[in-house]
Amino acid sequence: MSNKKRLIKGKLLVDTGDPKEAKKVQQLLEEGGFAGVDGATTNPSYFAKNPDVQARIAKGEKFTTDELLSAYKKTVQELDRIIPGGDISVEVYADQATTAEQMVEQAREMFSWIPTARIKLPITEQGLIAAETLKDSVRLNMTLCFSQQQAAAVYAITQGAKEPAFISPFIGRFDDRGENGAQFVGNVVKMMHQGDGHVEVLAASFRSVDNIFEMINVEADVVTINLGKFQAWADEGWKLPSSDFRYNFDGKDIPYEEIQLGQDWKTYDIHHELTDVGLKQFVDDWNNLLVG
Repeated sequence: MSNKKRLIKGKLLVDTGDPKEAKKVQQLLEEGGFAGVDGATTNPSYFAKNPDVQARIAKGEKFTTDELLSAYKKTVQELDRIIPGGDISVEVYADQATTAEQMVEQAREMFSWIPTARIKLPITEQGLIAAETLKDSVRLNMTLCFSQQQAAAVYAITQGAKEPAFISPFIGRFDDRGENGAQFVGNVVKMMHQGDGHVEVLAASFRSVDNIFEMINVEADVVTINLGKFQAWADEGWKLPSSDFRYNFDGKDIPYEEIQLGQDWKTYDIHHELTDVGLKQFVDDWNNLLVG
């Protein structure tokens, strides 16, 4: 365990599909005098941008499903070597037709890839059913969260989990359409503070360093940041938000909803258009790498 000072109070992860980027982030933190990251998050879109994957595609050599999974496994194992003992999220393949049973099968296989794997499942009906099956045996990260209703459903379905489950609300997807994504994540954090602590909020999809500062202010349990935003933060001297920092967003507010936690998960409205869009993007990026 490093005796260097930590950059932030919460868990700090790197969001990537390229182990070389994780190495670079570790170097940036070390040069700043800080302990390294606590893990990594991956997804099909980041993995598709991996230079080794892109080099193969550029030669006109696409992957079979088995070859692609093998390459993904190798990437995850390399991340584990760079961040030994790190909490590393690995995402299942899931489109709108993927059943809970298929997600469970994938999750159990991926969970065996490294000792500290955490499996990302989408917040869809089938993803939640899969989570209910897996919560006693697999560390979970429920992803593509865009509403407090979805977050409440995750809280309900993961009660009794052997380890705290992550939930991943995305800031940037809201910001891109003029809505205050950081405010939304703050709403999810506030709601989870009413619970028993078995769900940790993982803030993702940053568009600016100020996004990160606001997540520190609202006390997100975990933040995952890509290399570009880590570099921007380093370029600013790793400064932290001052006591008078105020997050400014020129767009639409996302008001807090009063929602009671711990109800039957089916009573919550789990549909959100941004979840559908995100799921399609991940599926398209993965399928574009495949033969046929």
